[in-house]
Amino acid sequence: MLRIHFTTEDLNRLRVAAQPDPLWEIVHSLHLLQNRQEALVFDPWRREVRAALARAGLTRTVAALIRLCPSAAYFPDFLTPGQGIADLETGVDRMLSTPVSRLADELGRLYEGGPVPPVARLLAQGDPQALLRLGDALRRYYAVAVEPYQEAIAWAAAADRQARAEAALEYGPEGLLASYRPVLTRRDDGTLEASYPVERELELRGQSLTMLCSFFCIRRPITLADPALPPVLVHPMTPEPGWLARFHAGAAGEGAAGQPVAHLIGHTRAAVLDVLDRPMTTTQLGDTLRLTLSTASRHATVLREAGLIASERRGSHVLHRRTTLGDALMNGVAFAS
Repeated sequence: MLRIHFTTEDLNRLRVAAQPDPLWEIVHSLHLLQNRQEALVFDPWRREVRAALARAGLTRTVAALIRLCPSAAYFPDFLTPGQGIADLETGVDRMLSTPVSRLADELGRLYEGGPVPPVARLLAQGDPQALLRLGDALRRYYAVAVEPYQEAIAWAAAADRQARAEAALEYGPEGLLASYRPVLTRRDDGTLEASYPVERELELRGQSLTMLCSFFCIRRPITLADPALPPVLVHPMTPEPGWLARFHAGAAGEGAAGQPVAHLIGHTRAAVLDVLDRPMTTTQLGDTLRLTLSTASRHATVLREAGLIASERRGSHVLHRRTTLGDALMNGVAFAS
């Protein structure tokens, strides 16, 4: 369990990063290549990326990166120096500027009690050539495993950002914080709690907590291991199953026309319309897109009035589904006049 000791003053200092951070996306995507978590959502991406990495001759490079960044309770903080740095080069430059004392401490912790790979020994000593090779390996991996999916990542991040903004505008800072449920829960004493692989207490001590969404982060949020570093909480925005097929279809001009639809009706309503390819209640809609119940209901009302979804009451619930017109809009079908 992760517990963040959070006061009213901390709430007023809460910061939401404007976009995902490329180095955090690299780290989380490397973790996904090491496990089978969220198989329904990410297995198609795993198969595609593994094949692309092999074609690019990066199999050994990725194996070396995985030794530095295992899917485990701990990986070195120096690999993720940013709190929403949009530019990969800026993030890599900051990582390469990590003090040697930190490199030694963090890599020592990573390999504590086990053999230290030669490359890690050189990194721990701050060897310039080893650091440059690490930066190059991260760039080459990013170009194959993350960058080709940047539009899907950006679309999901825009929907997440709009949901946070709407929650803050409608309910203030408390509403913004509440919008992170169920990933993050606030207790009566103000403490924030989240599922975590180890017991962890985080004291903010007057520092701003940065909330950072990540496309490849799954199941639970994650924070830096070193409490002395500026606090950041990276939280998942795991897409729906089938996202990769829809992304490729959209890129080919077929299937769901994600970006054009988003420009037409807004990112959040486009997201609502997208997930309603199967019936959902208002509660399920809110949980899926991490919207408050009132926000999900309001978007559903607008889409229903436009004829893009239909709603019917089933007992105590209202069930929403996409209409033929909604299907046509998402699939890019033109109607003859």
